[in-house]
Amino acid sequence: MSKNFYITTPIYYPSGKPHMGHAYSSIVADIFARFKRLQNYNVLFLTGTDEHGQKIQKEAKKNNKDPKIFCDEISETFRSLTKILNLSNDDFIRTTEKRHHQSVIEIWNRLVDSGDIYLDKYSGWYSVSDEAFYDEDEVEDNSGKKISISSGSPVEWVEEESYFFKLSAWTVKLLEFYKKNPNFILPTSRKNEVVKFVEKGLKDLSISRTFFTWGIPVPKNKKHLIYFWLDALTNYISALNFPEVENKKYKDFWPADIHIIGKDILRFHAVFWPAFLLAAKLPLPKRVFGHGWILSDDKKMSKSLGNILDPIEIIEKYGIDQLRYYLVKEVSLGNDGSISLDNLKNCINNDLANNYGNLCQRVFSFIKKNCNNRIPFSSKLNDSDKKLLNDLKNSLPNLISLMNTQELNEYIKTVVGFSFDANKYFNDSEPWAVKKNDPERMNAILFTIVEQIKNISILLNPIITNATNKVLSMINITTENISIDKIKDNNILNNKKEIGNIEILFTKIEDDN
Repeated sequence: MSKNFYITTPIYYPSGKPHMGHAYSSIVADIFARFKRLQNYNVLFLTGTDEHGQKIQKEAKKNNKDPKIFCDEISETFRSLTKILNLSNDDFIRTTEKRHHQSVIEIWNRLVDSGDIYLDKYSGWYSVSDEAFYDEDEVEDNSGKKISISSGSPVEWVEEESYFFKLSAWTVKLLEFYKKNPNFILPTSRKNEVVKFVEKGLKDLSISRTFFTWGIPVPKNKKHLIYFWLDALTNYISALNFPEVENKKYKDFWPADIHIIGKDILRFHAVFWPAFLLAAKLPLPKRVFGHGWILSDDKKMSKSLGNILDPIEIIEKYGIDQLRYYLVKEVSLGNDGSISLDNLKNCINNDLANNYGNLCQRVFSFIKKNCNNRIPFSSKLNDSDKKLLNDLKNSLPNLISLMNTQELNEYIKTVVGFSFDANKYFNDSEPWAVKKNDPERMNAILFTIVEQIKNISILLNPIITNATNKVLSMINITTENISIDKIKDNNILNNKKEIGNIEILFTKIEDDN
């Protein structure tokens, strides 16, 4: 049987330019997608843009543009971001596409057929920014204005006719599902939040709007538009050509293995989405992982504070591998994480330039100078050689387990540890000291260290893809089909072919002062 794996980012709301939160969600999802490919999985990695709703309509009007034309332009910015971030996504979904429209209508009709939709009147606090309604205990006064406690967004009192989804009817079944599937929501702290929220008892959910015009009309009642989130969440199956449930794409990849999202949209993914699917008699995704916020110097990024770090500017100045590595090394996945340019520079210098980059540079330069630019082969490895290689190989089951449970920081910490160990091994073994009297020993040292560089490069490849591709190409390993299996194989290094040109992988960042 083929091994399939389906991973998604949130679909991003293109009412403004991409920010660090978009970059973080996308990079994290990309790392897991790339790692699964290393395990020889058939991966489908989805991202895209969420293009309906009142906020988009307002932004388009402000720019004197038709909403669709406005979305076409802004969505292209997010599509371009996938290349800037070096994402390996297989699809880019837009909620203005025909395939998505068909899926949303199908879901709506299924909810009608199941008796889970009814027409009534709604009144409550509504946030245009969040496209969400809030209960009385979820809003507070702020300088005479009402805001959402969780997001800080302004809310306004709205009264209108609305279609409702019988969310309250699914309270018990959702709680039963969470209990039977304890890893459905990760990390555990997020699961506990959701369970407490559902245990309080769910209220029926307003799922249509009449006070704006940009969205998908309700079938048989064009005065109403389908609720922003019911529309948006359906992207995960519209990308699989649902409602054609017999098509190969849907059969191979649904249910999704994991939705990577920010914690601020956890409720929509871990409560509303499962309830919609249960009512529509469709399988639920296997996991929802809610990561924390990216903070700038311990404060949430905001225009008013002037502390927004632009991912594109950072990439232009420091490099994409550098940003990818820093974000996932510095921020504990699942928790809020504070980042700063000073810490970014230290991370580039210590982990990338001084450690991995320096190791590759020193080893390849030595081989070029002393071994006719070819990797020597040796089968006479001593205990220290074998220990270096076996420690990494024996850790593979644990590393795979860490990635399967999204413990990304522990994974990186472990792999980087192997790189530090490799540097120490090279220093302690002193191939330069034994080359005259014991060239066979020198060959064994060099073979071992290049073998370990190969292994570390494969494990780091999902994170710092460009740099590790250069290293693997340098030692004549094709990067298109690298896999975990190549770590287990000691016989793939080519000692007959010269290694490629040596280059500096990571330039040290000098203090601006």
